[in-house]
Amino acid sequence: MPSFIPPTILDCDESAMAHALALAELAIGLSEPNPRVGCVITDAKGLVLGVGHTQAAGQAHAEVMALRDLQARGHSALGATAYVTLEPCSHHGRTPPCCDALIAAGLARVVAAATDPNPLVAGQGLARLAGAGIAVEHGLLAGPARELNIGFFSRMLRQRPFVRMKLAASLDGRTALENGVSQWITGPEARLDGHRWRNRAGAVLTGIGTVREDDPRLDVRGIDTYLQPLRVIVDARLETSPQARILKPPGKVLLACGQVDLDGPAARALRDSGAEIVGLPGPAGKVDLPALLLHLGQRGINELHVEAGHKLNASLLRERLVDELLLYLAPKLIGPGRDLAALDALQSLDGVQSWDWQAVDRVGSDLRLRLRPIGGWH
Repeated sequence: MPSFIPPTILDCDESAMAHALALAELAIGLSEPNPRVGCVITDAKGLVLGVGHTQAAGQAHAEVMALRDLQARGHSALGATAYVTLEPCSHHGRTPPCCDALIAAGLARVVAAATDPNPLVAGQGLARLAGAGIAVEHGLLAGPARELNIGFFSRMLRQRPFVRMKLAASLDGRTALENGVSQWITGPEARLDGHRWRNRAGAVLTGIGTVREDDPRLDVRGIDTYLQPLRVIVDARLETSPQARILKPPGKVLLACGQVDLDGPAARALRDSGAEIVGLPGPAGKVDLPALLLHLGQRGINELHVEAGHKLNASLLRERLVDELLLYLAPKLIGPGRDLAALDALQSLDGVQSWDWQAVDRVGSDLRLRLRPIGGWH
């Protein structure tokens, strides 16, 4: 059961849904590829009868967890109201439909924050509840509910993950010294916060340049997590060393390559080291990045967290594949050094990429900036 316990009495619909959203956050790093959903069940007076959130894939969804909690507390669901952050599912996947469980329990009312973008649901869950005589409402705190599952919405509606590019730089925009040294520009609080954002993602993406120069692990450390994200390396010519730290447990590794021999010695050595390899050849011998995003979407990746070097960053930005920038800005001046992204020189300001501020927060001694492209997908 969740460690978050809401108040005994919830005095209004919005308060109940806000607590359901807090429960849904507990599914971060747990429920992938399923959405993060929370559920609070109350009686007519607002007494909390049961709470729950989505468990690991193949296990119980939020509604079923809340009903189990309700039963464990010795309550009845007859005439109760369920507050759910996403429309109850109506299809039989790895688990039975949640709307059927709510109907069987005898609830009188269901309030959903957002409708499910999954074509297998998409309003059918609410319709089935209404058809069973349950009062149905939706749209309460829909924005926060959608934002919590921005990657799931992206995968359902665009067939590709929501791409978040993480960067750490000095005030003058340098990610490393000219000699490549980058540890550490930002402080420990910002670095730990970066691991929390990694934990949100189904996959972490980097390039062969970063693997060669920094030999990173790119796993989630310093915080509790149930699922380690898939680590993805853009490596057009399969130059990753079989001894690279990124290939070590925990978690799995996928190498995306270009036009290379997938049965050659380099590929065999990397597979022997535990890596999976997929060929996605693009122009000029590079990896087809849009095709890679579609491939990751097919694998159930909702959010893709990018921690790469200036070349791959530039390629992703140039192809307008980045949905959000997560930039940690340290109060330091470095001078000559590595850029955030090796973007092409412009001849006119008409060609600049414009971004919209989402949030500016202080994290330790650094600033965390979140931005999304103006006119981009939200």
